[in-house]
Amino acid sequence: MNDYDLLVVGSANADLVIGVERRPAPGETVLGSDLAVHPGGKGANQAVAAARLGARTALLARVGDDAHGRLLLDSQRAAGVDTGAVRVGGAPTGVALITVDPSGDNSIVVSPGANARLTPDDIRDAAGLFARARVVSAQLEIPLETVTEAVRARAAGSRFVLNPSPPRPLPAEVLTACDPLVLNEHEARFVLGGDGFDDKDPEGRARALLARGARSVVVTLGAEGALVAEGGGTAVRVPSPRVGAVDTTGAGDAFTAALAWRLGLGEDLVTAAAFAVRVGAAAVTKEGAQASFPTAEEVAAL
Repeated sequence: MNDYDLLVVGSANADLVIGVERRPAPGETVLGSDLAVHPGGKGANQAVAAARLGARTALLARVGDDAHGRLLLDSQRAAGVDTGAVRVGGAPTGVALITVDPSGDNSIVVSPGANARLTPDDIRDAAGLFARARVVSAQLEIPLETVTEAVRARAAGSRFVLNPSPPRPLPAEVLTACDPLVLNEHEARFVLGGDGFDDKDPEGRARALLARGARSVVVTLGAEGALVAEGGGTAVRVPSPRVGAVDTTGAGDAFTAALAWRLGLGEDLVTAAAFAVRVGAAAVTKEGAQASFPTAEEVAAL
């Protein structure tokens, strides 16, 4: 039996968040709220989200030997994540500068810091961890060559889930391992090179991504839920429950973590996505990223 339901390979950042009435135009200064500091980063977010739902979760990441790194490690451990593979040192902890407007929408700039020092050697050194993981999940806030090495390190029969954010061209070795490739409409446009699909055709984008080699595709649609597509099948829309959005930061990470966990439990893609959209909806009802992630009981009550 696998020791871990989910191994997350990815980034860990301190989120520096300021609320604004509106985001500034070029050359403009606007006043915001007091600065709030939250543990974040797509990898760390996914690990906490999965663990809070009940998944046996491990994180492979790199943080600095600094106060932000300690904040991140404390948050992981409090959620029940195995942090034994988190490397410490080599550069300051990554930082995300986030502005959030009254509708809950956000804009984010990331300074990778220690995340950029997570190397293929770190993946190879963690071979025993990969051998014990049912699902491996990754994002692109770490070097692409490190993600590629994570694909190679998977145990036979394990599943690979990728959120290509921030988006960049994907080598065939990575794309053909994705089961699923989880991305929003902006990321789908980028991965496809912006060719041939209008904004109202996520089904067309999903089919094109399957044609490029992804084993399955999930396109997240914000408040509209998600679209699921697998090779040889019809694309299926999965609606989201209606909630009052407070802060969308981290909601996509919570969705991806929940999806990866449920797939590892043996659920089909549509059923897993139906659970994941509820997790994502619950996450937007609270401020922050990791602080907003729900327990399984909170999801059931939504």
